[in-house]
Amino acid sequence: MLVNLMERTYVMVKPDGVQRCLVGEIVSRIEKKGLKIAALRMNVMTEAAAKEHYKEHSERPFFGPLVSFVTSGPSVSMVIEGNNAIKIMRAINGATNPVDALPGTIRGDLTVDMGRNVVHASDAPESAEREIALHFEESEISGYPRADDEWLYE
Repeated sequence: MLVNLMERTYVMVKPDGVQRCLVGEIVSRIEKKGLKIAALRMNVMTEAAAKEHYKEHSERPFFGPLVSFVTSGPSVSMVIEGNNAIKIMRAINGATNPVDALPGTIRGDLTVDMGRNVVHASDAPESAEREIALHFEESEISGYPRADDEWLYE
């Protein structure tokens, strides 16, 4: 019997990823790794939500442009579940600066500029919890067993 060690994280395909038609590619990489999509939505983030989402950067010079960018068009928000989901998603995404991102990662394969790095993922359990609550109601999140869980986890 599998022990439920599922961790949740928040992942966003930013407006540049949506505009470049990379949503399917990114979702595919997440699912192929063995992580579950427990919630998914496309919408244009409000300015208030963007400011709250990136509040830890509010004093940084790039905060205003970042908020403008992330509210400039539709983004795709997801709740991802799996053992070590936070660490795994950060690895799948690659380094924040695409120049430092390894080939095989989303940013290493698909991006060239830090300001247009197509994807965001929570960096810690506390930020994952905060970001998930900001973007989703608990009733919108569907935890479920994957048909292949026994082949993914010991």
